[in-house]
Amino acid sequence: MTRTATPVTPTPTTNGQGVRPEGAELKRSMGMWMATALVIGNMIGSGIFLLPAAMAGTAGPVSILAWVLTGIGAMLLALVFATLGRAYPKTGGPYVYARKAFGDFIGFQTAWSYWLNAWVGNAAIAIAFAGYLAVFWGDASKNWVAVVVAIALIWILTLVNIAGVREAGVVQVVTTILKFVPLLVVGVVGLFFMDGGNFEPFTLSSGFDWGISAAALLTLWAFIGLESATVPAEEVKDPERTIPRATVIGTSAASVLYLVATLALFGMIASSTLAGSTSPFADGANVIFGGTWGGKAIAVVAMISIFGVLNGWILLQGRVPLGAARDGLFPKQFAQVHGKRGTPVFGLVVSSALVTGLLLLNLQNSGSIVDMFTDIIIIATLTALIPYMYATAAQLYLFFADRASFSAVHLARYSVIALLALAYSSWAIWGAGYEYIAKGFMLLIAGIPVYVWLKWRQSRELPAESVTLPDTVRPPVTEPTVGAARGR
Repeated sequence: MTRTATPVTPTPTTNGQGVRPEGAELKRSMGMWMATALVIGNMIGSGIFLLPAAMAGTAGPVSILAWVLTGIGAMLLALVFATLGRAYPKTGGPYVYARKAFGDFIGFQTAWSYWLNAWVGNAAIAIAFAGYLAVFWGDASKNWVAVVVAIALIWILTLVNIAGVREAGVVQVVTTILKFVPLLVVGVVGLFFMDGGNFEPFTLSSGFDWGISAAALLTLWAFIGLESATVPAEEVKDPERTIPRATVIGTSAASVLYLVATLALFGMIASSTLAGSTSPFADGANVIFGGTWGGKAIAVVAMISIFGVLNGWILLQGRVPLGAARDGLFPKQFAQVHGKRGTPVFGLVVSSALVTGLLLLNLQNSGSIVDMFTDIIIIATLTALIPYMYATAAQLYLFFADRASFSAVHLARYSVIALLALAYSSWAIWGAGYEYIAKGFMLLIAGIPVYVWLKWRQSRELPAESVTLPDTVRPPVTEPTVGAARGR
């Protein structure tokens, strides 16, 4: 199938939009372990450590069902990204697939929304770190102290990522191991300390009530990042094999951990108490081990976990705009890669500056750390669902438009998976409620003026003779006939 003519964007080797400086290529430094750690590390972080408190206040014990539904939806999305990552191993992840299927405008919307998700979500992750720091330093529970701590953490990890992807990858592997094993142990041991009375009232009205839908959106936050291995694809070794495996293995491991750990927490702690906790896993450890040393040990694990997930997401916040900038769909400065380190310094610094601004704005929030965290993650999750929906729709389209890139044997199975993933994403958006959907929509359309500006600048910078039409739409060289229709 041939697309209609669109304005031609320069390739990465030109001197126009999306310039990739000579000698400043991205380095393939991420193997299977690093890619899998990136997926697991970018999911297991602030979500599992602070979400039980937010969920207890939203729907109570019945919100455990939301983990089951979200786990199924997350696996569907993981299979979609595994398939697309194998077919198109290019930096940018969801953006690459949406642009290939639907053109520049949808590609820009995908990159814009995913970029918003990355840096807005980083604000919530950093706030969660302060919440667990309060176990050792009580003042960290104050909003202004939490914001200062969060900003300091953001810039420390920005410097780590500027140093290089290998350095960031090593941090990711180490922090993933340090957090995964203790969490699994607490979740499994906690099953033996559950009190059945803590699951009451376990009520669900006919059908999926609003509480379950809202809780499902919150739990999806814990799975945001399942596509992480697809984003830095050009820095992954053997990407056609590594990306799909890392995506599926990472999502499966996180799903099991989430369900076991949340079930144990709701069984150990009453929902009314859990809803007011700034460190629910530390409280759970205190139930298991008694005293406070268990809670402090888990608080350390939580801070290591959040440190690792924030490191991974800061890595991603520079890669998505890099992929779009190469194609002229983000300001060209985002495509600049440091020659020696092979990192997008400009994108990293600008994104972290925006995170800092968002955190400072939240100083006006009069609620608790959990309230601040919940408000931010709902917006961040919504801005992630837009790229997810575009990616699943892109897979359905590309199955037919670019069949050579996919296995014909599995076409029917992959199509069903993509349709189910699309339906799940739509349901998750609905669960946010009208107020948050409106806010997410306004953030999405805020990018339209940027897109128009980029296209206007391209039209002024590119010489007319460099814009060529594809052969399929090039006017035939024949004598004009009377009454001939004018071309587009």
